[in-house]
Amino acid sequence: MRFVEHLPYEIRQEDHVTITMADGVRLSARIWRPTSSDGDPVPAVVECIPYRKNDLTSTRDAIHHPYIAGHGYACVRVDLRGTGESEGVLLDEYLDQEQRDAEDVLAWVAAQPWCDGNTGMMGISWGGFAALQTAARQPESLKAIVIASFTDNRYADDMHYLGGAMLSDNLAEAGTMFAYATCPPDPEVVGERWRDMWWERLEAARPWVLEWLRHPHRDAYWQHASLNEDYARLRCPVLASSGWADGYSNAVTRLLANVDVPRRGLIGPWSHKLPHLGEPGPAIGYLQEVVKWWDHWLKGVDNGVMDGPMLRTWMQESVPPSTSYEERPGRWVAEPSWPSPQIKEVVHPLRGSVIVTTDDEEPAPRARTRTVRSPLSVGQFAGKWASYNAPPDLPYDQREEDGGSLVFETEPLAERLEILGSPSVDLEVSASAPVAQITARISDVAPDGSATRVTYGVLNLTHRESDEHPQPLEPGRRCHVRVPLNGVAQAFPPGHRVRLSLSTSYWPLVWPAPEPVLLTVHEDGGALTLPVRPTEEPDGMPQADFGEPEGCRPPPVTRLTEPEQAWNVSRSLVDYHSALDIVKDRGTQRYEENGIEVGLRACERYTSVADDFSSLTGRSAWTMRFSRPGWDVRVETSTVLTSNADAFTVDATLDGYEDGRRVFSRTWNETVPRDLA
Repeated sequence: MRFVEHLPYEIRQEDHVTITMADGVRLSARIWRPTSSDGDPVPAVVECIPYRKNDLTSTRDAIHHPYIAGHGYACVRVDLRGTGESEGVLLDEYLDQEQRDAEDVLAWVAAQPWCDGNTGMMGISWGGFAALQTAARQPESLKAIVIASFTDNRYADDMHYLGGAMLSDNLAEAGTMFAYATCPPDPEVVGERWRDMWWERLEAARPWVLEWLRHPHRDAYWQHASLNEDYARLRCPVLASSGWADGYSNAVTRLLANVDVPRRGLIGPWSHKLPHLGEPGPAIGYLQEVVKWWDHWLKGVDNGVMDGPMLRTWMQESVPPSTSYEERPGRWVAEPSWPSPQIKEVVHPLRGSVIVTTDDEEPAPRARTRTVRSPLSVGQFAGKWASYNAPPDLPYDQREEDGGSLVFETEPLAERLEILGSPSVDLEVSASAPVAQITARISDVAPDGSATRVTYGVLNLTHRESDEHPQPLEPGRRCHVRVPLNGVAQAFPPGHRVRLSLSTSYWPLVWPAPEPVLLTVHEDGGALTLPVRPTEEPDGMPQADFGEPEGCRPPPVTRLTEPEQAWNVSRSLVDYHSALDIVKDRGTQRYEENGIEVGLRACERYTSVADDFSSLTGRSAWTMRFSRPGWDVRVETSTVLTSNADAFTVDATLDGYEDGRRVFSRTWNETVPRDLA
């Protein structure tokens, strides 16, 4: 990244500005704005997230907010209620109270003498959710949004459920927020009342995973704040982005296809990162694009921001399997509109173990069946649902996974194949149990046999017709199912094969069905549909030129202890115990701007024994420590999730420490029925 030392506007920074909500709760904001805005008001850009502006996101914030402010905007970074130095408590994701708070923030900002009354919202992940959800409420001052790694459908494309099957990230994200929602405010900012604010958070805390387990189907809980309930609610322009290694890329193309507002989409090779910090690379000059967007929609500058394609995306080249890439080779491709009329849905029948790619007339299918009952080891090399690229968390070589799967494969390709969009698999199946799931994976198989996963999809077969009203299977009875796979842009070179793999479990990325299932796949009706894109670019489409990533130089941070990252798969051939252990430890850092020292350590552990579905255990444990001379506070959380055929059990602990002495402790031991999960 190139750090920009001189910007068009001189700016000032205010580290703790309180904004009073309608119910009297005061939220804390950090504001960057041009010094000239004292007499010459400017538009404002707001970001609302729960991740602590005073320390944990301060480095990231200092790269992009001063940069945007230096181009003539007031940037307002707000801690959600109950986080950082904001009052109140945070009880769950995306509650109506959060959106009302955002509307109050926007109204306050628009009324400030340094603001000209026009506002935008931006953010990644929670911040992207917040911007989209607030925009759907149509606050008067909000003129445009910029969002990354978001979703318009909270049930289909968030960290909780995928195809009606529960993700292990349902536990991991709950563990994350169990820790973040119980951290203390900074005494140097809020004064002596810090302890009362912290205690209020501790007293209100609960493992959010309990609520998420109670809603295994797409009900009103998930419909709330999901734009796809009524796309017409969005009436302002949107610049939307994500990455193919992220878990949210489907939402970009779905949003482009369904909203009727000025819109642009951008999908790179990135994990869960902003595009100017994108990993795997190439990162791009995203902030330049964002400033251009704001200039047009908040200042009325005629700068051609809406010229060119609706979607730009990175067409990924073939790579050997790896859990991490510094860069993904490829090229930027453009689609003038979405859905793209030049992308053709090509149906390939499945015959025996073959994906049929020829145009020759196929003989009538025989009444042939194949069966699969996958071991729980299938999925240990699956990586994370949403990659963070730290520790390395992309899927590894799929050959071992494929040993416990049904495999279909093309002949070596005679010519280059490019796909862009969401593949799907149609199957005629029958199962041995009323609740079953299937995972479908597409891999790029090189001539040496190595298999790089390209995309995948999961379906809880009880959701074959509806996420709102799932129905159990009748054991032994055939049914038709369609398994949608995540969207992707991928090139397959000549000589490579396309492989489709089907498994009945994908643990621990997906929490398995209640019991082992023998799945029968009937050959007739089986097909893989690929969204095939011509290799030639549309006429008249300008080449992408995003420029070098730019940003402001963040303030200094001193590393006091070293970070640790680990992703270890282990198996015992004595007692058949298997485990995946993940460690994400930032070490201890001192933020020199305010002197606060912060340590963060998160550990996840997923275990099973042989193919005993009652042995599954997931654990998310966090330690977060905040200190400076005379002040030392630590929060420790642990959430353990287990299951049997009938229910999930959650055992959780929360401990708060001050000066090394435990001052708060609470435990939870609760059971939630599975309800076709």
